[in-house]
Amino acid sequence: MGDTNGQVEAGDNSQGNRLDQLNYPSDVLIDKETDSLIICDRFNRRVVRWSRCSDTTLGEILINSIDCFGLAMDDQRYLYISVTDKHEVRRYQIGDKNGTLVAGGNGNGASLNQLNWPAYIFVDQQQTVYVSDNNNHRVMKWSKGAKEGIVVAGDQGEGNALTQLYRPNGLFVDTLGTIYVADSGNHRVMRWPKGAKQGTVIVGGNGGGEGANQFNGLRGLSFDQHGNLYVVDWGNDRVQRFSIE
Repeated sequence: MGDTNGQVEAGDNSQGNRLDQLNYPSDVLIDKETDSLIICDRFNRRVVRWSRCSDTTLGEILINSIDCFGLAMDDQRYLYISVTDKHEVRRYQIGDKNGTLVAGGNGNGASLNQLNWPAYIFVDQQQTVYVSDNNNHRVMKWSKGAKEGIVVAGDQGEGNALTQLYRPNGLFVDTLGTIYVADSGNHRVMRWPKGAKQGTVIVGGNGGGEGANQFNGLRGLSFDQHGNLYVVDWGNDRVQRFSIE
């Protein structure tokens, strides 16, 4: 905290597909057990792992030839990946190249057993998978082993009413089942209590712009242990932090 300069942890050797390069990294997580970063290297169609040791200059390919976008890891260190061209989420053991289907996988569509361009993922302690179903303007919840999901936010078409989402992206779900979602096209972050038919705006919602209370398209979001909310304000090339009650 307080640093004005960041430290490069992976890449920084220009855009490319060598093992020391990345091309449009879209999501990242920390694997604490191996003290490494796992990165969705989207335009290289691969998931890579970079050790956080200071002398690391090359990444290691975990999964190749995959149109990945979002990543998550559960308590058992299973890796979850949203696969945009197949409209599905797959679960992998580290070292597994094929994975297991856990959401979607029935083509592009809006039925309860389908997704349409799944973006970000959140996985809880019961291995329940939450997916921001971007082109369906909804958030879906898939219980472990389920053949179809249930809608837990949105699904009223694109729009800016409190019952609607527009191109949802980043997700976080707390222990009470409350969903926090980056409602990208509406330039706002919404909170949806478990079972609610509509959400509330907690930050943004003031139109697209560069103000401190505005966003210009959103991507990922996360919380720290003190309850501070971090939002990737994609169109403004910045990350914003908010204190949320």
